[in-house]
Amino acid sequence: MKLTVNGREHSLEAEAEMPLLWALRDILDIKGPKFGCGVGLCGACTVIIDGEAIRSCQTAVGDVEGPVLTIEGLAGSELHPVQQAWLEEQVAQCGYCQAGQIMNAVALLQTNPSPGDDEIDAAMADNLCRCGTYPRIRAAIHKAAAKLAGV
Repeated sequence: MKLTVNGREHSLEAEAEMPLLWALRDILDIKGPKFGCGVGLCGACTVIIDGEAIRSCQTAVGDVEGPVLTIEGLAGSELHPVQQAWLEEQVAQCGYCQAGQIMNAVALLQTNPSPGDDEIDAAMADNLCRCGTYPRIRAAIHKAAAKLAGV
């Protein structure tokens, strides 16, 4: 089967039922999406497909129709504004969930370029952070939104 990840098409031999997360990590050696809970509850495995944040642990690779974007494909020659805001707000502590958090934040800002606190909290509620960096995540999303708006 063919899978486009971070702008590059890959041919892979995998069972259609294989979770996308395993195809990314074990076959394509793309390690940004993390295994967290394995049941789609924590968001550590979040990637973007066609602009939508999805849980790669709960998505069968055979069901993927659009291009997959992982944290590895987010930055170009410069960091994505969300990644830059994450650094400036010093969001990460242990860092394990951060790739999934960032991908979910990017998807949020693609659909809502100027979210309020409640909208951020609602959109990010399913991405869990054991370190409790939620206030810094919210601040980073506001900062990234301002950067993307040119403010």
